[in-house]
Amino acid sequence: MIHSSLREAKANGQKQFAVLVDPDKITLPELERLIILAVESAIDYFLIGSSLLMKDGLEACLDTIRQGCRIPKILFPGNALQLSDKADSILLLSLISGRNPELLIGQHVIAAPYLRQSGLEILPTAYMLIDGGVPTSVSYMSNTNPIPRNKKDIAQCTAMAGEMLGLQLIYLDAGSGARHAIKSDMIEAVSQSVKVPVIVGGGIRNPESAQAAAKAGADLIIVGNAIEKNPGLLGEMTQAVHSLSTGVGKKVSI
Repeated sequence: MIHSSLREAKANGQKQFAVLVDPDKITLPELERLIILAVESAIDYFLIGSSLLMKDGLEACLDTIRQGCRIPKILFPGNALQLSDKADSILLLSLISGRNPELLIGQHVIAAPYLRQSGLEILPTAYMLIDGGVPTSVSYMSNTNPIPRNKKDIAQCTAMAGEMLGLQLIYLDAGSGARHAIKSDMIEAVSQSVKVPVIVGGGIRNPESAQAAAKAGADLIIVGNAIEKNPGLLGEMTQAVHSLSTGVGKKVSI
């Protein structure tokens, strides 16, 4: 179970790394090459999803990953249409940084009957948008304002509220195409305020920024755009994150 793996990794001081795959932005040959690099780099998870899917490529993307490796596949859906039982689990996102009821409960009601029958492992996730310096697709599509990047107290209290509501993961996201990664002091403040695993993504473009986020307290680092532009960074980024683990890192195999 992925939730158990995340909690166990946190308890053991293991830092984990995942690649975000946007089915709209990657061709199947590119994905096949990425899978080879992902296996060689021993990444921990694939996240699959997009703010807005223009092509019908989700199923093919999941099939390609499943055929190419045993790395767990986690859906990161932009809406209730981005669902598939070909994944292993789904981040059931509640956008607690905003006040849009559709993304607090509305989309979840629509998805619930399918999810109940799908067999997917459900990962209830407190999703928090953090200002990354530029408007992002997710802030526009969600019709919400991100938490200001210098307001760590707001992020801290929001994360605590999410944990108290029973959400099992905290996800701090600066959004795809963010100019700035989330500040280390905000990650540290949130990590020290909750007991559940903390996920961080957005604006992470190099091994140094990935390692800085993990060192600040992130348990799982998510990178998408930087890998799309330069897949060769994958090994360096994964190593930078895994090198901070105090336990034995998890390995995956084809």
